[in-house]
Amino acid sequence: MNEGQASLVSHAWHVYRGTGEPHEGIEMLPAPPPWRVPSAAESPYGRRVLDTRLRGAVYQVTPQIVDVVNAALYLRRPLLVTGPPGSGKSTLAYHVAHELQLGRVLNWPITSRSTLRDGLYAYDALGRLQDANLRARTPDPDQGMSVVGRPAPPAQDIGMYLQLGPLGTALLPARVPRVLLIDEIDKSDPDLPNDLLNIFEEGEFVIPELARLNSPEAEVQVYDNPGERVRIKQGRVRAEAFPFTVLTSNGEREFPAAFLRRCLRLDLPEPDLDLLVRIVEAHLGREAVERGAALIEEFVRRRPTEVLATDQLLNAVYLLLRDGLGDGFRDIREGDGVLRTVLRRLDPGF
Repeated sequence: MNEGQASLVSHAWHVYRGTGEPHEGIEMLPAPPPWRVPSAAESPYGRRVLDTRLRGAVYQVTPQIVDVVNAALYLRRPLLVTGPPGSGKSTLAYHVAHELQLGRVLNWPITSRSTLRDGLYAYDALGRLQDANLRARTPDPDQGMSVVGRPAPPAQDIGMYLQLGPLGTALLPARVPRVLLIDEIDKSDPDLPNDLLNIFEEGEFVIPELARLNSPEAEVQVYDNPGERVRIKQGRVRAEAFPFTVLTSNGEREFPAAFLRRCLRLDLPEPDLDLLVRIVEAHLGREAVERGAALIEEFVRRRPTEVLATDQLLNAVYLLLRDGLGDGFRDIREGDGVLRTVLRRLDPGF
C-alpha cells in the first residue's frame, strides 16, 4: 500500500475503499433506490427488488395534472408535457399506465436523428439479402451439392425482418389504448413534429415493404416483446383505440401551430416545499423526510438562483440515509463532499 492509500479514511458506508486490496464489500451494497432498479426483478445480490415498471405508482400529482390528463383521455389527444429537467414529465406516462392498468409503457426516446419511420417500424433489408444469398448456396439435400440460384425465401418471410417500433406497436388494434411516451421531442429534427400530424389524426400507417407484396398477410415482431409476432394485412396497421401519448419537452424550442393544435399542453412547474416532501416520502418513506428535512429546505432555498432537478434531491436524501454518510453533516451550505457533489447545480459551466 502506498503513502496515498495509507492516508485514505474508510467510512462505514464505503463499499469501494480505494486501497486496491480485494475484499467482499459488494455484499454490503444495499438495495438500490426504487428508481434505479433494472426491469429484471431479481437483483445480482440474490434479493428481490421492485420492478421499474411500477415506478409510476409513487408519482405525486396535482389537481391540474389530474384534470389535464383526463381531458387528454376523453379527447383522445396527445399530451405535450413541458417542465424543467427532473420535474416528472416522463414518469407521468408510467403513472397513468400503472393506475389504469394499460400495460408496459412504449418508450420512444428522441434524438436529433430520429425519423417517423424509426417510431413506426424497422426493416432489416441487409439481413434479408444475406439470408437469401446463404439459402441460395445451401447444399441441396436431394443432390448433395450446392445449388447456386436456388429460389429466395418466400415473400411471406419478409415479416422475419420487420419489427414495429414503439409508435407502430402503439397503433396495433387493441380493445384498450397503449401508453406511448415520446421522450424529449424538442431534440428532434424540425420535420418530425409535422411528420407526426397525420399519425395523430388518422391513427394508421402503411408498411410499403408489405403493401407491395402479393401476399395479403405477414407476421412481424413487436417493439416491447421481440418474441411476439402479430399479423399485418395488406401492410396496413390501423388502431382501434388511439394510444394515450405523452410527449415531453424541456421547453428548448417552439413547435408548429399545427402540431400544437393537435395536443393538449401541460406545464409542470417546479415542485414547492410541500410537494417535495410528498415526493421524498413516497419514494423513501417518512424517515427520509425527517432526516432529510434540512436538505430539502436547502434545496428549495437554492433553486430560485440555481438549476437543480428533483431527482438530485432524491439521490442526496437516499445517500443521507446510508449509515455513516450523514455523520457530521451539520451545515448543508458547507456540506459533506458527497452530497455537495450530488446536488451540484446544473447550470452550464458548473
